[in-house]
Amino acid sequence: MYSLGTLHLRSRLLLGTAQYPSPEIMRQAILASGTEVVTVSVRRHSPEDRAGEAFWDLVRETGTHVLPNTAGCHSAKEAITTALMAREIFETPRIKLEVIGDEYTLQPDPLGLVKAARELVSQGFEVLPYSTEDLVLAQHLLEAGCGAVMPWAAPIGSGQGIRNPSALKTMRDRLPETPLIVDAGIGKPSEAARVMEMGYDAVLLNSAVALADHPVKMAEAFRDAIAAGRAGFEAGLMESRDMASPSTPTLGTPFWHQAGTKQS
Repeated sequence: MYSLGTLHLRSRLLLGTAQYPSPEIMRQAILASGTEVVTVSVRRHSPEDRAGEAFWDLVRETGTHVLPNTAGCHSAKEAITTALMAREIFETPRIKLEVIGDEYTLQPDPLGLVKAARELVSQGFEVLPYSTEDLVLAQHLLEAGCGAVMPWAAPIGSGQGIRNPSALKTMRDRLPETPLIVDAGIGKPSEAARVMEMGYDAVLLNSAVALADHPVKMAEAFRDAIAAGRAGFEAGLMESRDMASPSTPTLGTPFWHQAGTKQS
């Protein structure tokens, strides 16, 4: 179990709710994944939007916690306004904070992100900022009052996997007590397992599941990969070696391994 603000969670998979072939497949994928937290875009769900209300009802039926996000915001002011709307609509103090700095890569704006985070924390929010794998940016976000950081593995929706494993490993090593969630860019279950083996607390996914040929099966695959990666980290991974090392000692080697040797 680990904590995100006031949430105490067992599942280490957080799941997005966009781009699924149908609401029913989304519901099945959420249940199959075992997730306890789903993200939703505030822009899609205004109080006056009946379709949005139906979607919100469907999400509530899954029994998961909702993590609203400020997707599509390009300034601190816009993100703050959207977060305030989210708190009113979803009745939660939690917010996944996104402030986009580049339209092509959707890379976060570090200055706007820290500015918005500081203001939202002062207004009582539990802020989970979406950031790059930059350690210094993560430190500034923690100084601003964020209780966790959500670095990307690669640009949102790209499926490129872990582009800078060294930076992710450094962030984990330097911030051992901070909840860290890899958010964006993961395309394969094996990549999710790899970041969990680094010691990350959780993985947030959307496109890799929603756009799969079989989203429900993919949700199950990621669920199992993340659990395996975490178990490997907790068990203690074997260190790599420069040379081969026999796994069977000479003493006790089965007799058939000695076939062809001269008998006395």
